[in-house]
This record gives sequence, structure tokens and C-alpha cells, in this order.
Amino acid sequence: MNETPSERYRQGMATRRAVLGDAHVDRAAATATEFDRPFQELITEAAWGHVWSRPVLTKRERSIVTIALLAALGQDEEVAMHVRATANTGASREDVCEALLHVAIYAGVPAANHAIKIAKQTFAQMDAEKAA
Repeated sequence: MNETPSERYRQGMATRRAVLGDAHVDRAAATATEFDRPFQELITEAAWGHVWSRPVLTKRERSIVTIALLAALGQDEEVAMHVRATANTGASREDVCEALLHVAIYAGVPAANHAIKIAKQTFAQMDAEKAA
């Protein structure tokens, strides 16, 4: 950012790091260019600082809702990223399964089936990393 970060940006960055982890956020910051830096600032302030930092829902609840929405929209990379983030949000594998059952009913079986495949692969990677 060219100016002093706003309080919402600072809160967003703290929440983003808490949910996605320092390594992910550091990679995003390291690869940001002049072209996409405004986008990174926008999502940090708006998505993470405004929405994810609100006190009404827990990070676990937001995680479940986010995974369901991303699965319904077919956002594969984002589904994987947020499944990985469950390690930080407290959402369980059972929570993810339940969210994807809702996706099957309300957004379609193909969307849920594909997201389940992504979730299984992501959980397997997480297990392998933990075992290593």
C-alpha cells in the first residue's frame, strides 16, 4: 500500500493470516505486482477486514459457508484453499461434508461431487504433510 494502512486493512490482514496462514499470505504478497496489488488490498480490506472479521459468525461458521458457496460456484482453487484453511478455522471434516451435502441439494450434485473430490485430495495432502 502506498499510504498508511487503514484499521480495516490491518484487521483484515490479521484475520487473513489467522485463517489462511502466514505462508499463504506471504506468498500472495511476494507475488503481487503493480497490476494486482489493488485487488490484494481490496480483498484484504473488504473480504477479510469487513466480512470475515465481523463478530456475529465464528471463523468456523464462515469457513463452512464459504466452502459451500465456492463449491456451488465451481471455484476449484478457492475450494481447496478454504478446505486447507479449516486447519485454522476449527471447521471439521464432518462440517465440510455436511456443507457439501447442502451444495448437492441446493446447487447440484455435479458441483458437490467435484468439490468432494477436491476436499478429499486436499485433506489427503494435509494428512501427508502432517505425517512428514
